Amino acid sequence: MPAPVDLAYERHGLADGPTIVLLGALGSDRSMWRPQINGLSDAHDVIAVDLRGHGESPESVGTSTVAAIADDVAALLRRLDVGAAHLVGLSLGGATAQELAITHPHLARTLTVLCTSARFGDPEPWVDRAQAVRIDGTASVAASVVERWFTAAFAQRNPAIVERMRAMVAATSDEGYAACCEAIAGFDARADLGSISAPTLVIGGADDQSVPLEHQQVLADGIPGARLQILDYAAHLASYEQRSVVTTAIAEHVAAH
Repeated sequence: MPAPVDLAYERHGLADGPTIVLLGALGSDRSMWRPQINGLSDAHDVIAVDLRGHGESPESVGTSTVAAIADDVAALLRRLDVGAAHLVGLSLGGATAQELAITHPHLARTLTVLCTSARFGDPEPWVDRAQAVRIDGTASVAASVVERWFTAAFAQRNPAIVERMRAMVAATSDEGYAACCEAIAGFDARADLGSISAPTLVIGGADDQSVPLEHQQVLADGIPGARLQILDYAAHLASYEQRSVVTTAIAEHVAAH
């Protein structure tokens, strides 16, 4: 098995506070969590991570899987001498958090998964997107990706945020993005959800076209004791569009456990 990728990260907040680990979406870097970093670091130890091939983290060698991405995060937590942490992930980050809770349960104190799935539909569209990005670059899909991240009303009110996110996706390594598309294509945790023992909060955006609400329901039904929270006026990047609500939900879930 290839060695884990040495992930880039930033750390803020109280060294002796509850540790929250933030894992981002396909095409994002750790700056997507800026609202939560700002809102949580006054009372928590917050670690925001760039997944492999994203942001400042290097690409992997060979085929990527969500299990390998989770191993990257586990290796980072060992390097930082972090034991059980409160894992928070959105989309690909949410899949990674699920995988960590399944295969590295000692690292998952709680789980908060947003706008994610135990299986992201048929693999073919993800394989096709990987091929397209390898040919034409991540910039070729950035605008269409970000269009699904926000509701039309939010995008109209906040064009600077939309442009910043488009630039973030466009700046993502072509191969890093494509390899993670292939990881998503091969991901299916449905049969293992029942083994997750970490207290789990599932958050979905009512207007999420990328991961419709039935995917959140599968998670809530499959993970023992999981709680489902649906946010109105939120699309795929609910952590940004409903930043205060999401930050509060994370803080309350962490405090309860």
